[in-house]
Amino acid sequence: MAGKWKKKSPEFKKQAVKRMQKAHDIGLLAQELGVSRRTLYRWKDSQRGRLKPEPEPREKKLEEEIQRLKQSLANRTLEVDFFKGALQRVKARRLGNTATGGEASTTKSEA
Repeated sequence: MAGKWKKKSPEFKKQAVKRMQKAHDIGLLAQELGVSRRTLYRWKDSQRGRLKPEPEPREKKLEEEIQRLKQSLANRTLEVDFFKGALQRVKARRLGNTATGGEASTTKSEA
């Protein structure tokens, strides 16, 4: 529809739904009222209590996803730090167990 969007009053919506019941061409009625056919049907469903809840705003979903990803990143950072520390301790033990600084007594078995 051309023109700027304006919020319609509850009374306007109520009258529009009443006119829908008698209208032969809903598209023509929508054009006359300056709204889309879909809007008219949404108003009708709303007045009958069948309107589905509006989906969450996109921004809220994105903010929740960002928080989830930040938490996941924090968890992975903790895991990496833990394994780095464990690897350093293993290396330190290996160096302490060999007087000459040679290779450890256990080696990886080759597959």
